[in-house]
Amino acid sequence: MVPQQRAARLGKLHGALLVVASLIDKPTNLGLCRTCEIFGASALVLDNLRHVSDKHFQSLSVSSELWLPLLEVKPAELADFLQMKKSEGYCIVGVEQTANSQSLQDYQFPEKTLLLLNEREGIPANLLQMLDVCVEIPQQGIIRSLNVHVSAALLIWEYT
Repeated sequence: MVPQQRAARLGKLHGALLVVASLIDKPTNLGLCRTCEIFGASALVLDNLRHVSDKHFQSLSVSSELWLPLLEVKPAELADFLQMKKSEGYCIVGVEQTANSQSLQDYQFPEKTLLLLNEREGIPANLLQMLDVCVEIPQQGIIRSLNVHVSAALLIWEYT
């Protein structure tokens, strides 16, 4: 692909959904790059851009990383990044089951939404307190946790 084509494609009108995956380190879960590109997210934030060269990432992303702006924000820099995005008018949304979570089926996403994702133990307490809202995906089974890529896909689709 010639650089002009890529630059033109990256300049397309994106939505204002910013997907932050800095707390995800499994390349297989970072395949959500493809979902972000397909549904027009403005960018995907990773903890390290080296993930793009991983074979598992590449097999799942099927070149979507060429068409989607990628940013690097280390986990230690996330609090400052979230604060900066808040000051730019973003609503910080976490996917988390808390006492005050709103159901995904009832939640209306603001145009400028930052979606904070996390694997395993949930969003760290220092970042949880920075969220404007926690959104929960209604579930009926015994297992109370979806794979982060699945959760992300559901929220990105609902935003779209």
